[in-house]
Amino acid sequence: MKKLITFIAVVVLFTMNVESFAQTFGVRAGLNLTNMLAKDDDETYSDDYKTKVGFQIGGTAEFEITEMFSFETGLFLSNKGFRINKEGTEYGEPYKFKSTWNLYYIEIPLTAKATFDLGNQRIYGIFGPSIGIGLSGKDKAKTTYMGESDTNTETVDWGTGEDNDLKRFDFGWIIGAGVEYQAFSAGLSYNLGLANIAATTDGGYKVKNRVFAITVGYRFGQK
Repeated sequence: MKKLITFIAVVVLFTMNVESFAQTFGVRAGLNLTNMLAKDDDETYSDDYKTKVGFQIGGTAEFEITEMFSFETGLFLSNKGFRINKEGTEYGEPYKFKSTWNLYYIEIPLTAKATFDLGNQRIYGIFGPSIGIGLSGKDKAKTTYMGESDTNTETVDWGTGEDNDLKRFDFGWIIGAGVEYQAFSAGLSYNLGLANIAATTDGGYKVKNRVFAITVGYRFGQK
């Protein structure tokens, strides 16, 4: 909660500062449908991963280049990760294993935007890079075997050493589209993680984020 309050304060300061020189600024929030690619030279581990529902929230700033084209950036708190849900038998006894990785990032999109006026509304498309910085994360796992359940929660260890889980720095490419009506907007986007965030890369091991987002936004001063 303390980190969320701090982030909201940073977003408020961000939007206040960009008001003086940005064409428009606003806020945006929505759902993240997230997963990961995890594989090495021999196996794709993420075949067992399932999509996890997360969120994103933050402030935006848009700089007009021409009547049709603009540059859009922002500062977001973005929740990523994945789920595992396995069932099977071991020594003739059924077992269940559930695990959820919750990862929290500061996300900074740097996207080009093309807008097309359709009268009372506008449609737009965006594409460009996105930078992410890992803040915190947890892996919560529950194993049920022979009628007994065991729950374990571990904190994600960020770094580049052999004992770490993931690298903090992430880099991806965003492509998306949406519609704007007066000051309101709704959009869909896909963030393809390009950076290998695995702390160690033995055997060709790689881990990359995948995020599909559904968002709504509001731009201040827009009629």
